[in-house]
Amino acid sequence: MIKRLFDLVAAFTVLILLFPLLVLIAIAIKLDSPGPVFFRGQRVGRDGHLFRIYKFRTMTLDAAQRGPGITAAGDPRITRIGRTLRQLKLDELAQLVNVVRGEMSLVGPRPEDPRYVALYTPEQRRVLSIRPGITSLASLRFHHEEKVLQGEDWERTYREDVLPTKLQIELDYLEHRSVWRDLGIIAQTVLALAQNATEDK
Repeated sequence: MIKRLFDLVAAFTVLILLFPLLVLIAIAIKLDSPGPVFFRGQRVGRDGHLFRIYKFRTMTLDAAQRGPGITAAGDPRITRIGRTLRQLKLDELAQLVNVVRGEMSLVGPRPEDPRYVALYTPEQRRVLSIRPGITSLASLRFHHEEKVLQGEDWERTYREDVLPTKLQIELDYLEHRSVWRDLGIIAQTVLALAQNATEDK
């Protein structure tokens, strides 16, 4: 209950404070390429329920027809403004809507595409027992995931190396989660975003 209340208060506060920035992002996306402002991809949430995750669109309108759901390094489907949004992780801000709707939390295991959830072992499926999050220790560990997924066999790398490692980190979070740990993860996320912004200059 405390976590849900914190999520709601924090999500509404950030949405209000960043509203001008969110409007500017929406305008930039519309001017950069044809298509909707938001991408709404299917993800697996708490208890295995499917939901639509909100992200600011960073890829071309026909991206789903031109390639897989995971993005590798140098993906030609990414738009010009999309590269900046991804670098600064600003595309993830739209997930605050999912937090308000109760589909996600600020901190929790990152929601995965159903195709990859189908590969989970019974132990790994324990991460589905809580709401997925906008940020997590695993997403911080792999905040440059696209750089890891290079070469022709990048999807195998994701399935066999990256995904199992991420899930092990998420399972550890599941066993030791607390409000204080969540606050620490949020602080680390803010620092990582600031570092991304510095690197982009």
